[in-house]
Amino acid sequence: MDVGRINVQRQNGVALWRQIADRIRASIANGEYDSTGKVPPEIVLAAQFGVNRHTVRSALAALAQEGIVRPVQGRGTLIERKERLNFPISQRTRFSEGIGDQAREKEGLLLQSAEETASADLAARLRIPQGAPVIRLEALRKADRRPVSRSTNWFPAGRFHGITEAYEESGSITLAFRALGLSDYLRVSTEVTAVHADGADLTDLQLSPGAIILVAKALNTDTNGAPVQYAVSRFPADMVQFTIGN
Repeated sequence: MDVGRINVQRQNGVALWRQIADRIRASIANGEYDSTGKVPPEIVLAAQFGVNRHTVRSALAALAQEGIVRPVQGRGTLIERKERLNFPISQRTRFSEGIGDQAREKEGLLLQSAEETASADLAARLRIPQGAPVIRLEALRKADRRPVSRSTNWFPAGRFHGITEAYEESGSITLAFRALGLSDYLRVSTEVTAVHADGADLTDLQLSPGAIILVAKALNTDTNGAPVQYAVSRFPADMVQFTIGN
């Protein structure tokens, strides 16, 4: 195993332990430690990253809290889970159902909401007049207390007045729709691209500069084909993979 020096950035506003945790998580996901089934010793990691062992210990503690590694006295730090969360994209894509039993805890948090007017692009997607009112809802979703997506969602305001409060109460778009009388909805399109994270995504998804995120642009309609939601969701690429259903 290569134990060469790995650079971390010391003056970028992201704690060193978090950067190191991100690097170790990515290495686990990429199978770099498969031959041993455990991460390298603290002293080796400290030398790799050019930090003290206390910083490495903080990174490993965070990964242990996520359930990715487990320290065992006399054996080192064992890898508990290396797989990315598998998120299926199908006709009925739902966050909680998609993550399923891959995570013990699932949580949806409201970050911000506002009523605004639809741009030409958004109006075309939602099939409403340009300038019509829409509700923009910013949400953060977590699995086992780790952020796994940050989304910006738009809904026609005339039909979904009150969706902010409904989402804040339930932490679920599906349950919020249901509270407003929409019992079922369908995914009609999903576009996925990969980009470097920046701005609020770095902060809210707890990523280091240079991290790659998967961006999914999705349109949902009711069962009659009327658009009900357009969403742009960002996922850490080292934590989530998509499976496209027929």
